Amino acid sequence: MYRIGQGFDIHKLVEGRKLILGGVEIPYSKGLLGHSDADALTHAIIDALFGALALGDIGSHFPDNDPKYKDINSLVLLNNACKIITEQGYTINNIDCTIFAQEPKMLPFINQIREKLASVLKINVSLISIKAKTMEGLDSVGQKNAIAAQCVLLLLKGLKNESK
Repeated sequence: MYRIGQGFDIHKLVEGRKLILGGVEIPYSKGLLGHSDADALTHAIIDALFGALALGDIGSHFPDNDPKYKDINSLVLLNNACKIITEQGYTINNIDCTIFAQEPKMLPFINQIREKLASVLKINVSLISIKAKTMEGLDSVGQKNAIAAQCVLLLLKGLKNESK
């Protein structure tokens, strides 16, 4: 059985925070505002994982009003989400993500992000696609006030992914 999930997240850019996407710290003058480390890419992947199995969203599993998640590394949350998916008998077939950021340029960090995510998800890096787009100066992302990410993924039930 196959299950498809999609996720989206957006966070405001602010001074005094680190910019973390896909678990990788990216040098930039601003970072993303949030209760956790505000890793919009990882949050989009988590929402896609939960969505594929109709298990709610990231907030229903890791609420932003719970002090234990304050400033938590989102890769910890991703690892926990992956355990839930595995317990349901599913494996990841593939992941396709897009980061929306006017700046900084994401291309120099894409491979490092893919490797970091593959390590946490325990899948081959070839199963993870990460793309980056600007918003051509439009909306909050294009005006450098926010960074967004979206993800679509496919889960397989009862099959071991042979690409690991």
